[in-house]
Amino acid sequence: MYSNKFRRLMLGLHCLKTTAVCGLAQRAAGRSGFGWTAVCKQRTLWLQRSACREIERRAVFRHNCVRSASHSTVDPDELRKFQSLANKWWDEQGEFAALHAMNDLRVPFIRDNLLNVHRARHPGKPLAGLKILDVGCGGGLLTEPLGRLGAKVLGIDPVENSIGTAQLHSSFDPDLCERVSYQVCTLEELSGGEDEGAGHFDAVVASEVVEHLADLETFAFCCCQVLKPGGSLFITTINKTNLSYVLGIVVAEQLLRIVPDGTHDWEKFVSPVDLERLLESHGFSVQSVKGMLYNPLSGAWSWTDSTAINYALHAVKLRKQAEDSSLHPEDHTIESSS
Repeated sequence: MYSNKFRRLMLGLHCLKTTAVCGLAQRAAGRSGFGWTAVCKQRTLWLQRSACREIERRAVFRHNCVRSASHSTVDPDELRKFQSLANKWWDEQGEFAALHAMNDLRVPFIRDNLLNVHRARHPGKPLAGLKILDVGCGGGLLTEPLGRLGAKVLGIDPVENSIGTAQLHSSFDPDLCERVSYQVCTLEELSGGEDEGAGHFDAVVASEVVEHLADLETFAFCCCQVLKPGGSLFITTINKTNLSYVLGIVVAEQLLRIVPDGTHDWEKFVSPVDLERLLESHGFSVQSVKGMLYNPLSGAWSWTDSTAINYALHAVKLRKQAEDSSLHPEDHTIESSS
């Protein structure tokens, strides 16, 4: 009998305690302006928003993958031009003589800027330990010198015959066997791959390439994709000015025949201002722009303060904004200026 009374007493105390606690909680919630129902509703809303953000993130990621696969940087007309020149890449007195001479400027430009970013020193092989992608490598005129500086370089080009020429030429130099490789593909195809995909390279080089591309937006987006955060992008190209038309097309192609007639399309030239704006919209910070001048009499290149004709650009992929750029690309239209 006493044990039954004791149990009823304990049960009553427990109920009294629970009621008191609930009352205190409700009064506290009332003072704070929130009830348990409101808290539950807020948490449900938060979970729904989180789920929506995740769905949106995945949708954007799928959109980016589709974009890189469906938007091509390759212009079929440009492809046909370089198909016919594929076996002439290493003729230093031929159609690509100016590109051979340009190595005197562009190789040190790439080397010195990379050494400013990467402080490690490797005597004799200053670029050792770095992975470089040479976009539109052609016959490997720039790929090989970068490999000899110690970098591991992958050259890509959509023209199969040009890659064949590059592979054949590099095979004669045993020092390049383990550092230089080539692949027949486009930049967008490579950026969507797993082996050499996102965040793989320390530097991307596109020398005398962007003026031949069909889609600069896709080019900038894919460069950002394949670069590591803090990686470098190097571009040499032609400004879109009246002077570049006269000297780059009329004189160089039609009068002096420095390059084959029809090599360039002035409408595809891009100014440093427009190129910088494009790159910055895709997560890059432009570090330097330098003018280049070709002397057809001496066949030599030199640096100049003017970017009215040719110029070289170095940009770095921002570490903090890299992820945002890859997940939320926006469509931008290049407004060319003369």
